[in-house]
Amino acid sequence: MRPTFAMAVAVAGVLATLAAATPATATDHQVKMLNRGAAGMMVFEPAYLAVQPGDTVTFLPTDKGHNAEAIAGMLPDGTDGFKGGMNKEITVAFETQGIYGYKCAPHYAMGMVGVIKVGDGGTNADAAAKTRHPGKAKKVMAALLGEAGNPVAALPK
Repeated sequence: MRPTFAMAVAVAGVLATLAAATPATATDHQVKMLNRGAAGMMVFEPAYLAVQPGDTVTFLPTDKGHNAEAIAGMLPDGTDGFKGGMNKEITVAFETQGIYGYKCAPHYAMGMVGVIKVGDGGTNADAAAKTRHPGKAKKVMAALLGEAGNPVAALPK
């Protein structure tokens, strides 16, 4: 039996359907919680990440005395925050586009903060930029938000 054009189209359609049904592979990014890193003392490394919806971030307690938790006011609408235990690894899935700010609770005022930009950054960049931070965290967060593409947040206040 000789293949016909109709059979070739049918086979191509089946292959396209199978390819579309194959789930995309999400990436797991890792962030270290450090007493000392390239940017100084009490830092997340890297402190800024750009990820895609569906990716996960695993916060690693590389040094003791740290946690990772979301900062109120720095989450896209409708998303839940996260809070890891002290000296505990936590993996967070990021499904919604937007800017997510996070901190180490004991070292927040020392500037131990980070930013994750999911997708194009969504619609909460301005709200994230208006969130107040204590001590050194204010300066560090402004620089990270600038890195995420929000130049207004990077201006001195």
